[in-house]
Amino acid sequence: MTPTLVRQHLPHAGPAPRVDLCARARDWSEIQERMLVPLYEAVYERLDVGPGTRLLGLGCGSGLALLMAAARGAAVTGVESSSPERLALAGERLLPGAAEPARPSARAARARLVQGSPGDAGPEEADGARAAPYTVVTSFEPIGCLAGDAEGLAELLAAATPLAGRGVPVVLAGWGPPERCATSSVLRVATKLVDPLRGGGSWRPALRDDLEEVAERAGLRPDGSGRVACPFGYADVDSAVRGLLSTGLFDAAIAATDQEQVDKELAEALHQHRRPDGTVWMPNVFRYLIARTP
Repeated sequence: MTPTLVRQHLPHAGPAPRVDLCARARDWSEIQERMLVPLYEAVYERLDVGPGTRLLGLGCGSGLALLMAAARGAAVTGVESSSPERLALAGERLLPGAAEPARPSARAARARLVQGSPGDAGPEEADGARAAPYTVVTSFEPIGCLAGDAEGLAELLAAATPLAGRGVPVVLAGWGPPERCATSSVLRVATKLVDPLRGGGSWRPALRDDLEEVAERAGLRPDGSGRVACPFGYADVDSAVRGLLSTGLFDAAIAATDQEQVDKELAEALHQHRRPDGTVWMPNVFRYLIARTP
């Protein structure tokens, strides 16, 4: 398969964001994304992802999870609908030979990136012929900290599962119980700034059956789950602030107040997690569910 990068320009809706999206994408790629590496490794090991795997990654971001699957020999396709900036970074990682078609790398030859919806990522070979269905579908962006994220994921999965074969594993990820996620107390800063009168905003604690409910809405059959420790560790408070802001979970707070106020509140919330050497450490537990296509 030759390297393919499919780009679709989606209309922008709503007011222009008051953040530097390119800088945020770079912070995500360089600081935050690696925090979920234990989750990616645990899932790939459990599903025996390797040379025979055709993997579809939903919400692939800047492509670290895809890169890890490709390193195990899998053919990977990543779909990203919300951040073309992150997808461009994924292209730098996965399609390094795309600018030199005569000398594509082996990794690029088994990678494809799509900006758009799952329906735009139908399996295909280099000549455009239809390929075999996907054998693994992943959605690693954790749900369970914002109201409404479960509904959006269910719709995404329902659109993606027709591209996979019968009985194919579909992986969903979510935050663990708030009492086992030190970062939960920091995430509350976002909703406090968005809605200071009610003090709640859109944040909610993760619920035990969040992932199972999403699977049911998408017509999937749960078939096992697991928990993985994914501590968030940063060199200093500034790095922690940049990493957490890159998740996008604080964008509404920035729009409601301003960047300086959000930075200040975040730094204060992180103080309790600062260690004597200046590093920041927040133990977290994430949960994954393996469901099967009908």
